[in-house]
Amino acid sequence: MGFAAGALIMMVYGYAPISAYRALFSGAFGDLYGFSESLANATPLILTALTFAIGFRGGMFNIGAEGQLYLGALAAVPLSLLHLPPAMVFALSLICAVLAGAIWSLPVAILKATRGVHEVISTIMLNWISQFLAFYLIANILVDPMRAEKTISIAEGVRFPVLVPGTSLSYGIFISVVAAIIVYLVLWRTVIGFDVRAMGYNPLAATYAGIERWKIILFVFITGGFTAGLAGAVHVMGRPPTYAVYSGMPSITGLGFEGLAVAMIGRNHPIGIIISGIFFGGLLAGGRMMQLFAQVPLEMVRVVEGTVVLFLAIPELIRLFSFLRKIGPVAIFRSKRPSDEDRRRL
Repeated sequence: MGFAAGALIMMVYGYAPISAYRALFSGAFGDLYGFSESLANATPLILTALTFAIGFRGGMFNIGAEGQLYLGALAAVPLSLLHLPPAMVFALSLICAVLAGAIWSLPVAILKATRGVHEVISTIMLNWISQFLAFYLIANILVDPMRAEKTISIAEGVRFPVLVPGTSLSYGIFISVVAAIIVYLVLWRTVIGFDVRAMGYNPLAATYAGIERWKIILFVFITGGFTAGLAGAVHVMGRPPTYAVYSGMPSITGLGFEGLAVAMIGRNHPIGIIISGIFFGGLLAGGRMMQLFAQVPLEMVRVVEGTVVLFLAIPELIRLFSFLRKIGPVAIFRSKRPSDEDRRRL
């Protein structure tokens, strides 16, 4: 239905949908180069989608992956200058990026757990703060002395090796897939994962059963910060030819918000996110071919892509809004113990 609606839109404006879609799918999955670029695009999107999905499973609307990704990417940059074995520096860069994302998520978790501040408000505010902090770090602290428009480049021995020569696909794709599998195992095969999902399904019943909500909040946001910070590191360390963060951050801006769409298409399930991330990456890779071979302008390509994504996300959007209506008036979000009225309702 999404592709049909996109075709109708293109026909209204005088473009040939058949040739456009042929170019789209050929550029995304038609050969090794196209499929490799689709996987390269999917690599950070899978990780930022996990950030949103973890929060949603715990009953929270975490849209802070964008800001956490910025700081994760920048945290990985300076460590490549350390005079240590490359393997050690590589591991330290990933660890620092993960910690940077988690630390940036802490204010959101603390405000939510102690003062009841809604995470949508606090994450949006912190996204803007992190964006301008990143601009400052790029221009004044991490700037390349030979090229003022970017940070210093990741040292060659600390980069992810290219998986398919001649493409931008690196071994970072395996990091994303493994992270998704780990998140699945944690959420569906551990006690803390059960508590997170129970809180997401019914916060009142979960609290009445003895699950401490503040612990779930900390776990959800810190774990989401881990994956978002890792997304920034994987992107800057594994996406040739830049291996740096440029002024204005054109290569990483929007990856956090696009991850939200990937999560909804994947039904907020880690395994589904892997599939939807590859599909979304294919849309991005094939969109360039629509411009080159079907002569469809970039604005129309984005309209078609957005239409397809919207149709795919409709089932999850319906579930999301019904979920928000269900938990909106619950008093448990403002108190640690159920009231007598809540007990009677149970």
